Amino acid sequence: MTGHREGARDVLVGIDPAREWHLSLAWAADEAHRRGLPLRLVLAVPPQHDTQHVDDTPGQTALRQAGAERLQQAGDWVRARHPELSVAGELRGGFPAPVIGRMARQARMVVLGSRHLGRVAEVFSAGSLVLPVTAQAACPVVVVGDAEHATRQPPYVVAGVDGSALSQAALAFAFDEADLRGAALRAVHVWQPPLILGYDEEAVRQAQRTMLSEATAGLSQKYPDVHVTHEVATGHPVEELARAAEHALAVVVGRRGRGGYTGMRLGSVVHGLLHRAHCPVITVPTG
Repeated sequence: MTGHREGARDVLVGIDPAREWHLSLAWAADEAHRRGLPLRLVLAVPPQHDTQHVDDTPGQTALRQAGAERLQQAGDWVRARHPELSVAGELRGGFPAPVIGRMARQARMVVLGSRHLGRVAEVFSAGSLVLPVTAQAACPVVVVGDAEHATRQPPYVVAGVDGSALSQAALAFAFDEADLRGAALRAVHVWQPPLILGYDEEAVRQAQRTMLSEATAGLSQKYPDVHVTHEVATGHPVEELARAAEHALAVVVGRRGRGGYTGMRLGSVVHGLLHRAHCPVITVPTG
């Protein structure tokens, strides 16, 4: 299924010149094809020296040449996968995270690969994109660290729902994604029982089920072909959402606006899922 969606622009995918890119690039190309959007490949070449002038040293020139070749290879690979897809490659000078963060302002979504580094290593790795771009981008960001589980029947998408505006934005995106793929949607709310005693557990669970029903009602009318289930799990949100998404096409959660430059202001659930989930993680900002 292809077709332009409301407010659509293009799918932006970051190409890492130093490591494998096929998994994230395949996801981005397939998504652009499903949505009838152009695909834009971007590779940023950071400066080798702290200078405000153009770096035309032999080393920098060699890096740019290698980057251009890498972009050409990626573009050729995508065209072989989807011959009719509009594909453009852009070689930019600068550090990858701020370059892609700026370009994300004009994108429908950003797709990145992940090495599943530990939290500290991911933040301080010189080539790290995942945390800073996810924290800053004003559009949905897809982090592809593992392949989607397309062989699971019926296929499904997981959305984390807590009744907030954050989760409502994620839920809307998850419905759209499930509709595009002909997949089911599992709307999951994770409940952490309070330490105090004397509460009515069944009443709490019923209120949570009601919240899920109300959160999905309007979207179910908009996407009548998407089969939705409401699930209330008990435990830690990261662990329970990752467990629900173990065989999912993707897990979708909301995130707050733009965080700090290092990405350290990401919410704990988003941050945890980026390192725990074994399927693509899609984070959606409000608005």
